[in-house]
Amino acid sequence: MKFWQSVSFSEPDQLVEIARGAEAAGFEGVLVSEHLFVPQTYEPGYLYSEDGRPDFSAETPFPDPWCTISAMAAVTTRLRFATMVYILPLHHPLEVAKQVGTAAILSNDRVVLGAGAGWMKEEFDVLGVDFKSRGARFDEAIDVLRKVWRPEMVDHRGAHFDLPRLQMSPAPSKPVPVFIGGMSKRALRRAAERGDGWLGAGSTPDDAIAILNELTRLRKEAGRESEPFETVVPLVVPPDPDSLKRLSEAGCHGTVNYPFTYTVGPQSTLQQKLDAMTRFGDEVITPLRDV
Repeated sequence: MKFWQSVSFSEPDQLVEIARGAEAAGFEGVLVSEHLFVPQTYEPGYLYSEDGRPDFSAETPFPDPWCTISAMAAVTTRLRFATMVYILPLHHPLEVAKQVGTAAILSNDRVVLGAGAGWMKEEFDVLGVDFKSRGARFDEAIDVLRKVWRPEMVDHRGAHFDLPRLQMSPAPSKPVPVFIGGMSKRALRRAAERGDGWLGAGSTPDDAIAILNELTRLRKEAGRESEPFETVVPLVVPPDPDSLKRLSEAGCHGTVNYPFTYTVGPQSTLQQKLDAMTRFGDEVITPLRDV
């Protein structure tokens, strides 16, 4: 079982040292999140809270994920990095391909694009991007990314993106894995049909196993059951050997240590965060790594 550390909401000036600490503590990787901004007013639409509103405010820091990942990769050698999640249909796929591909090169292929459809319509409105078509553009954007990450001339003719013959250099040495985030029926089907993996959003072990079984069914239905596929499943309860064994048998590859906001406090020093990761490494990662 692999363990990831979420650094969402963390103080940006601490992130580089947090990455060093996460690697030293034995974490598999670090998860970063994305929002371009928080509007003063927005319609509730967040799927994972009762009131439709997320647990962050306009003052919560959301540094650019690819700048952040590149900085953290520069001071580590083994740690992987993933977005949880990057709002893919909010952006043009060519710009995403350039940013993510460059981060993959600079990190020696330690980058995962964890992508989601997005829920905050106001973000799309400000950028002039149609919110209603985000699902279709999400699917097509994945196709564009995988084309332009090749070290050759490619083109694309689609419903939402029309690209002439072009080549993007430098190209990553291999395609960047695309993990699909979300727990809706559409997100699970997208992960099964198009993704290289899946990122959950917080579940009990029983609920997570049900989702993993559904992913297995959907991947078999799509004829992709033999292709590599990695799952990262955050849990809403502390991990224990029995639960992790059951999850592993259902196809789970990793779980998540929640953001420091919840494990240490809304505001904490770098040393408090480093100490928390060290404890997690000693008490959870080391004894449960082989489960």
